Amino acid sequence: MTDRLARDADAARPVEAVVREILAVVPAGCTWLLPVHHDGVVADFRVAATSGQGNDIYGRGVDRVGGLLSDLYPSMVDGPLWQLYHEVLATGSPGRLADFRYAEKRAGVVADSQFDVYVDRVLDGLLVSWRRLDEDRRRLERTELLGSLGWAEYDLASGVSEWSPGMYRIFERDPALGPLSRAEQSAAMLPDDQMLGEAAWQTMDSGGSSDVTVRFQAAGSVKYLRILSGASRDAAGAPLKIHAVVQDVTARVDSRTAIEQLSDQLRTREITALAEHRLAGQLQNLIQPVPRDPLRLAGLEAMVTYLPAESAAQVGGDWYHAQTLPDGKVVLAVGDVAGHGLDAASGMAHLRFALVAWLAIDIRDPSVLLGHLNRLCVQLAITATAVVAVYDPTTRVLCWARAGHLAPLLSRAGETGSLDLPPGLLLGAGTDSAYPVRTPRLRPDDLVLFYTDGLVERRVPTEALLDRVAATLSAFTAAPGEQTLDRLRELLHHPNPDDDTCTLAVRVLP
Repeated sequence: MTDRLARDADAARPVEAVVREILAVVPAGCTWLLPVHHDGVVADFRVAATSGQGNDIYGRGVDRVGGLLSDLYPSMVDGPLWQLYHEVLATGSPGRLADFRYAEKRAGVVADSQFDVYVDRVLDGLLVSWRRLDEDRRRLERTELLGSLGWAEYDLASGVSEWSPGMYRIFERDPALGPLSRAEQSAAMLPDDQMLGEAAWQTMDSGGSSDVTVRFQAAGSVKYLRILSGASRDAAGAPLKIHAVVQDVTARVDSRTAIEQLSDQLRTREITALAEHRLAGQLQNLIQPVPRDPLRLAGLEAMVTYLPAESAAQVGGDWYHAQTLPDGKVVLAVGDVAGHGLDAASGMAHLRFALVAWLAIDIRDPSVLLGHLNRLCVQLAITATAVVAVYDPTTRVLCWARAGHLAPLLSRAGETGSLDLPPGLLLGAGTDSAYPVRTPRLRPDDLVLFYTDGLVERRVPTEALLDRVAATLSAFTAAPGEQTLDRLRELLHHPNPDDDTCTLAVRVLP
């Protein structure tokens, strides 16, 4: 008896060796188990061979060969898979255990793994093959969740549909209800998009794939779904199954729609701002055209410059006036209405024309003129700054007053400084504001610069720009006979990105 068992064992070894060699090259998870008998009863199973690429959940490969299942997987003993092994071994009928869950309590190992297991009786043993499901399903679920994706298959012969979990999530449908039928899907599609759906079916019937975005009514809300679909066909070209990948692109469409709306609004605002800029600029040119050459006034040479802001939306309310009056005196003024655009240009027009009107009725006192301008600003509900001066060429006295404006600069023989600053609130601040005057006496070749704040107020400190302007004027008046006011225009002015700049420079003639 002992000799026969030994001969049987020797005969089995070459078989095991052959099976091991075969399974070693199988690119899937499979194991050949041989029963271990105790007192004539199958008590365990020994791993006789295993595939080379089918590592178990512990990362073990061919090193499992020779081990007992009860030692390798103790929690499997007497479980459903263990019972299936015994059943297949006893009956010879193939068996399958779908969604088999293997629980593990040890640290460092996935606690709950899921497999699809197939068992066949082969050579007095069991050939067990498996496919791990939990990792693939987790990857699929996370991919679908991250991309708002789902997949569906429709069997044309049976009319049966299969949905991935992502499809139920997209349609907000209970998986227990199963997939929507074709009729239900068609009813859920918005009527205006049903032609797209029909075109997609016709495309697939002609042998192509379809990529359309349609709207569905799902759980009380409208969703934009991009559907990429194609057909599996038989050898004759007849379609058998429809495969579709569906992505919920509602958020993307909503974002694009919001961006397009914002873009349209911005474009409209840009066009409106550009039109307003042009209109305000035209209005300024009509009200106060800027002469290209220096002006001759009584006892003075004057030069006016006007530089609009570099920004298209920042046309301001800067203005000037320079005129020899009938009595031989000269009125000089600059001002700046608060704000930008048409409102500022309109305010500038009111102030400048009002000043001209009061001069026409022989009002000459700068203090009185500013008082009138102030009351006009209160009535118009605007604020502004201004400097008004009246020059007497006979005495060379400059009588001037200010309303919240920067003092003019006086440059004489290479030295420059601000005129003595009188008090005076900005125009429109109050009805009873007073505007005291100052009366400096000028000399031949003196240069006086009236200017708006765009010349010296930018993103750098005002003091630095004011010092730079003063240095330019000093260099100019240091050698008055060698330079002209046109040259001063080139030296003095640089466009301000945020504000208009208006200057009125006058030189006392000998």
